[in-house]
Amino acid sequence: MPSGFSPAFSVVVPCYNEQEVLPIFHQRLSAVMEGIGAPWEVVYVNDGSRDQTLAGMYALAEQDGRVSVVNLSRNFGKEIALTAGLDHARSTRGIIVIDADLQDPPEVIADLVAAWTDDVDTVYARRNTREGESIPKRLTAWMFYRVMKRLGNKVVIPPDTGDFRLMSRRLVDSLLLLRERHRFMKGLFAWVGFPSRAVLYDRAPRSAGKSSFNYWSLWNFALEGITSFSVLPLQLSTYMGLGISILAVCYGIWIVGCTLLFGNRVAGYPSLMAVILFLGGIQLMTVGLIGEYVGRIFNETKKRPLYLVEAYRPAQEKERTPEA
Repeated sequence: MPSGFSPAFSVVVPCYNEQEVLPIFHQRLSAVMEGIGAPWEVVYVNDGSRDQTLAGMYALAEQDGRVSVVNLSRNFGKEIALTAGLDHARSTRGIIVIDADLQDPPEVIADLVAAWTDDVDTVYARRNTREGESIPKRLTAWMFYRVMKRLGNKVVIPPDTGDFRLMSRRLVDSLLLLRERHRFMKGLFAWVGFPSRAVLYDRAPRSAGKSSFNYWSLWNFALEGITSFSVLPLQLSTYMGLGISILAVCYGIWIVGCTLLFGNRVAGYPSLMAVILFLGGIQLMTVGLIGEYVGRIFNETKKRPLYLVEAYRPAQEKERTPEA
């Protein structure tokens, strides 16, 4: 990128299989950013897409000199792709994070900029409604944010809020100091702190294509968030083990007392098996929970880079080429 090119705003857009919606998204984004009236760039990050998303990005870069393209060497996941986009954002004032599926309308960016003041480092978009989503997905999302609010300790994650936000340069610089591999970006946004403000908006249905997030992916995402920002599950395991131990001691005293008073009766095989299976299940669950944390420690100790870039095409200091 030319050294003299210093956009005021960078828009970071991680993409995975977004070939159908990408041209529409860029058209709407360009209209909004031109209305703001400050120099800007958009950083598209291709996270190992299997369709023609990368080709679409390069086509946009040929038409619009404000387009940067970061092509990762493979699929690293959205959280890593978002980090790669932030690493390559060159803005001097603010960085906007948004998805390309148009569920987060680009037009809301103007509201984020309008709400942004010198004493606020983050303006995050809080969902007022969630159109196009099933009732189970809405319910699980509602539960997830409330659980994270309980588990986050001193880190307060705003409810009903995704990655869509505007951040100051100093906040992003602080955020990029955090290089952990297991990245839960909503938690990291909250962890760095700094003053913030919410802007309500109505989330739209997905414009085209199919979401790569299914319920299994969402479960793993929730597990990542919980284990990344809280040790409460381990504490609960300790308390559960302590409680079961106390119950076992009380039950043992009761058995000894009954034997001394009424003699030894050989009975209770079903109840004995139920207790053994229950305790075995609790032990396996606790071991698995410990394994989740140990696995994260193992991955962090390897010190591998977060991602590898196969190709990088920076934005150029020129205006958009008019379409014929």
